[in-house]
Amino acid sequence: MSRKVLRRLGVFVFLLALLAVAVAFWGWQRYSGFADAPVSGIEAGERLVVERGDSLPVVVRKLREAGVRDGHEAEWRVLARELGAAGRLQVGEYALEPGMTPRAILLAMRDGKVVRYAFTVLPGRNIRELRASLAAAEPLRDETSDLDDAALMDALGHPGQHPEGRFLPETYHYTLGDSDLDVLGRAHRAMARALDEAWASRDPDGVLASPEEMLVLASIVEKETGIAEERPRIAGVFERRLAIGMKLQTDPTVIYGLGSAYDGNIRRRDLETDTPYNTYTRAGLPPTPIAMPGVEALQAVARPAEGDALYFVAIGDGSGRHAFSATLAEHNAAVARYLRRYRQARQAERGPVVAPDTGTGPRSP
Repeated sequence: MSRKVLRRLGVFVFLLALLAVAVAFWGWQRYSGFADAPVSGIEAGERLVVERGDSLPVVVRKLREAGVRDGHEAEWRVLARELGAAGRLQVGEYALEPGMTPRAILLAMRDGKVVRYAFTVLPGRNIRELRASLAAAEPLRDETSDLDDAALMDALGHPGQHPEGRFLPETYHYTLGDSDLDVLGRAHRAMARALDEAWASRDPDGVLASPEEMLVLASIVEKETGIAEERPRIAGVFERRLAIGMKLQTDPTVIYGLGSAYDGNIRRRDLETDTPYNTYTRAGLPPTPIAMPGVEALQAVARPAEGDALYFVAIGDGSGRHAFSATLAEHNAAVARYLRRYRQARQAERGPVVAPDTGTGPRSP
């Protein structure tokens, strides 16, 4: 072969190699631009659901349906292999937001960074209110709406247990596919742990005979005040009343006993009408909790504050705080001050002056 032909062949090979390098460089640039450039077509709040058995082509198709038009399937495949995501996309619901890149999308699906929702069990809510809130929570699957309270506790694995007070106030996170029964099961287990811890830390000289009694009293303390530092003092008042056989005389138990008949006002006939929850007509604790107590209420009952107070009444200054008294005379004076503040406030509003309930704490015997 002549030198001239060899030279031409060498030039051809060089140009071919140069072309290959150029094509590779172009492909690399295109791939890099695809992998790390924000995708177009995604609107805020868009979701993508990866279901069991979905392959990468299926996921890419779902991305197209969600508005993503960037990249060919081959580019998604190459990127998935690079990230170690091929065959490892986790089942779940994923958030697609404007500005996300293909790399970020596949990493989220590889690492299972699914959308998490939150449901909060509020302190002081009763089981009826809790179940109504759960029914409105989305996208929880409904597994309990057809169950009465007894069937619900049976489904949770606690047949015969009263549901009131058994679910710890806390925020619980869940994902698409979880059910209301899942959330309730976690809240029930959390309350069982919190109650065990509170019972283990209790004052050994206290009057409560069981964790169940602690739960009942904690639910009353929870309903009586939203002021954290007052809870041990209120728990102490109830502890002392129980110790001397004095009726608790606490309005929240009466309200609970009224159920749906309660219209926002407690009347004298309500205080005098006997129910299992009327602590004006019956001594000792009511038969069940009346609400969901938080950890602070449980700990307050475990370690009530020392003192000699047997009474408390709202101060009436809008703070939600209470005045504590050791004697009936002191308590009556505190009630008089509360009523005086109430009347002054109503007169300032130019409204009718009608004497309200004399507070949220135990009344005089």
